[in-house]
Amino acid sequence: MKGRVELLAPAGNYEAFLGAVNSGADAVYLGGDKFGARAYADNFTTEEICRAIRTAHFMGRKVYLTVNTLIKDAELEELYPWMLPVYEAGLDGVIVQDAGVLSYIKEFFKDLPIHASTQMSITGPGGALFLREKGVERIVPARELSLAEVRRLKEETGMEIECFIHGAMCCCYSGKCLFSSILGGRSGNRGTCAQPCRLPYQIYKDGSRISGAGYPLSLKDMCTITCIPQLIEAGIDSFKIEGRMKKPEYTAGVTAIYRRYIDRYEEKGPEGYRVDSGDIQKLHSLYIRSEVQTGYYDRHNGPEMITFRAPGYSGADERTLEEIRRRYVHDPDRLPVRLRVKLRAGEPALLQISSDRAGKDPDVSVIVRGDVVQPAQKMPLQTENIKKQMEKTGGSLVIVSACEIDMDGDVFLPVSALNKLRREGVEAFERKAAVSGGVCAPRKVCADRTEPGGLKPESDRRICRRDVPVEKDRERQQDRRQTPVYTDILVSTLEQLETAVRHPCRRIYIESDLYTAQHEQVWEYRKEHMDRQYYLAMPYVLRERDREYLERLTALLNKDRESAAADGRDAGCRGAAADGFLIRNYESAAYVMGLAGDYEIVPDAGMYLFNAYGLEFWKDHCGEYTLPYELNGREAAGLARRARGMGMKTALIAYSRIPMMITANCIKKTAGECRTDGKVWIKDRYGTDFPVETNCVHCYNIIYNSVPYSLHLQKKETAGIGADALRYDFTTETAQECRQILENRDFPFDKHTTGHLKRGVE
Repeated sequence: MKGRVELLAPAGNYEAFLGAVNSGADAVYLGGDKFGARAYADNFTTEEICRAIRTAHFMGRKVYLTVNTLIKDAELEELYPWMLPVYEAGLDGVIVQDAGVLSYIKEFFKDLPIHASTQMSITGPGGALFLREKGVERIVPARELSLAEVRRLKEETGMEIECFIHGAMCCCYSGKCLFSSILGGRSGNRGTCAQPCRLPYQIYKDGSRISGAGYPLSLKDMCTITCIPQLIEAGIDSFKIEGRMKKPEYTAGVTAIYRRYIDRYEEKGPEGYRVDSGDIQKLHSLYIRSEVQTGYYDRHNGPEMITFRAPGYSGADERTLEEIRRRYVHDPDRLPVRLRVKLRAGEPALLQISSDRAGKDPDVSVIVRGDVVQPAQKMPLQTENIKKQMEKTGGSLVIVSACEIDMDGDVFLPVSALNKLRREGVEAFERKAAVSGGVCAPRKVCADRTEPGGLKPESDRRICRRDVPVEKDRERQQDRRQTPVYTDILVSTLEQLETAVRHPCRRIYIESDLYTAQHEQVWEYRKEHMDRQYYLAMPYVLRERDREYLERLTALLNKDRESAAADGRDAGCRGAAADGFLIRNYESAAYVMGLAGDYEIVPDAGMYLFNAYGLEFWKDHCGEYTLPYELNGREAAGLARRARGMGMKTALIAYSRIPMMITANCIKKTAGECRTDGKVWIKDRYGTDFPVETNCVHCYNIIYNSVPYSLHLQKKETAGIGADALRYDFTTETAQECRQILENRDFPFDKHTTGHLKRGVE
């Protein structure tokens, strides 16, 4: 049987934290007033986080901080002073999405454990091991993984694995959703998602409606209480409850039930594991969205996972909530301690504090020394007065059960000195009790920058943003005006490829699915048009099911390299079918780095190189990157400038159908049309159509924006960004539409959007 699994509970405010630790959570994850993916939760002040860490550690529990949003360059200066107090307080770990934040924390808070958020969409061992090399200790994988995939992830990496077991489910792979951002400027990647997936949509195929009004993007909530044995046996290290936006009673009630059943499994094993129907009913009554299911652990997708009726929360029974609040939502019981005070004239005052409760480590004991005791001149200390001062432990985590005074003769010590002795003693006892429980001790920042968190924010502000020196930047700007802006084209079909090879461009990106499915035709185009670069665009998601796909892709690449060598061209990459790869996930990065040959890598927009530290994260692996959709023109220009300072090129997408969602659940399958041919789209309540690509090779859907994104009327703003290449991404376009877009004449669509070029995201 596996050892104790960590039960990790959410806390949106300090009351929820108290509910979590009192109801049995081993660890709590929470967010501060900045940089968290739940901007609309109450969240914690810095003082409250430090208080929570102190309380949790004394109880033998851990606290993890969510810094799981994308952070702009202008905000990085705030990150160090904001994190410093909680780091020094002994924070146990930090959950991150942004690769730049990962790099930043590794540089300035070297010994702080980093957990890769589910927002990083890790779906396999390759991506996890890549992040381990970058300093990540724990992976929170994509929620879409099956239990078999989670088991393999643990077995092949040996890393800590944290998985969700209860709460709300997103329709989209976390970190791959732009729906709220593009439609309303509220970015899920910045913690302000408006949840458009919870709205009604109709499904259409080839002009006919194939579903009634419903909620095909809204997943039922997760409840895995019946699956605890299988989850533990899969090797998961931490069970995570979703819900930082929910009430303290939800946190406490759900945590208490899962605590009971985890303990039941550890006591009785799988044979004795039974779940009482009353507990299942209680879980269902605590703020569940309509219905529940067990997530993706035992299925890949299916309509049974979808909430077809209005996905509002059902609330909870008020009597149940009141009972939960009474039992759990309060300050934790204070630990009884015994004090022994020794006072001798001419010697330092001594205070010994020992725990005085069964079940608490009896060896936890501290001795502290205070000021030198003086002979009494007028008013000697009285035993009762000393006890009165020493028993004033309000605000601490201990309560005095007994106080022994060992005083020799008439002595004197000021009340302030007694108070100081008591305060320092209690603090020392709390620290020792916490460390004895196996949690992180408070830290002190050293002046040496090579030590953890050694950079003082006032000592060198500019290094926090990786600024380019002004003189060097002016030289580069002068060179920049003499450098041409390249044209790159991404294609998804053979007719788009035929159009692309006939248009002047630096590089053609070919979807790897097109390359594998139509290999011979693609290879012929490549051989006939050797005057430009050819890169393969990797799938948006790679899973265990894609192993055979990657093996076939590798075989075709090797075949083309051999063919190129036989024709007298470079037997490496140049002259073969692919000069490099566009990567859209960490699994793809790991795959390409494992190939024979010197292939170039370009991270796509969805890899979110959002700040200069993100460039720092990738600069040893690639010489070019793609600007993300969520930066405005000014922010993009600043990032492009910093990239030039690092010797990296910047690509700007000038035309595309923005991929708004990448989903494991299938729109066709939800409507009962799995694996049928035909064009599919969803229609919202305003009658707006969103095209859907149902990718059956990798079994995911791409929901595109209703109108194309194009910068063809924004020439001045585009030029101001200073990108090295403009990229045109073609997905659903005909050959004629591609030509019109590339030649910048008679734009073929009535409407278009410029995305965040001007407005950006908050």
